[in-house]
Amino acid sequence: MAAQIIKRSSAPKTVQKKKRSAKSRVISSKLAYKGKVFSVFSDKVEEPGGDINVRDVIRHNGSVVILAIDESKNPADPEIVFERQYRHAAGQFLIELPAGRVDFQEAPLAAARRELIEETGYRAKRWVLLTKYFASPVFLGEWMQIYLARDIREGNAAPEDDESIEVFRLTLSQALGLVAANKIHDGKTLIGLMLYDRIRRTGHL
Repeated sequence: MAAQIIKRSSAPKTVQKKKRSAKSRVISSKLAYKGKVFSVFSDKVEEPGGDINVRDVIRHNGSVVILAIDESKNPADPEIVFERQYRHAAGQFLIELPAGRVDFQEAPLAAARRELIEETGYRAKRWVLLTKYFASPVFLGEWMQIYLARDIREGNAAPEDDESIEVFRLTLSQALGLVAANKIHDGKTLIGLMLYDRIRRTGHL
């Protein structure tokens, strides 16, 4: 019996894929909580893949982090300005780089200069932006920008009423030793130190 050959009149139809959006589309947004520092919104969104989900998001103006260094004594192992303060949410004292939130309509660099003076009393002549990142983008809209502050000089601090800050200095090698010993647990400080050390090692600074 001869085999039958079936001829197709046209090529198979291609499956049309739904074009994905580059961003999510907010269908509705409800303010669930408004505080002094941040607000919480419950957003119904269409995700880039087309799924509809409800996302609870903490909205925040953003923050700045300052890695203030003194290279005058030993440029090969500069001193860095640190703070030690009790953090209620963490339930412990933390070693941190100076940092603070950006006020409404305030430029990030202006906020960095202000926060360094307020919390530590130090001022710096040279400023360089190292990086910008999101601390926990699953539910937190806060971004952080880390600045390198150089040519620093001491002055009088003016912390806020609810701030009790111990200001001190460590060399870069001492700070990295604390990181290796698992004695620095603050995320922004770990990122700042690791990035600064990497930049120095590669000669890009």
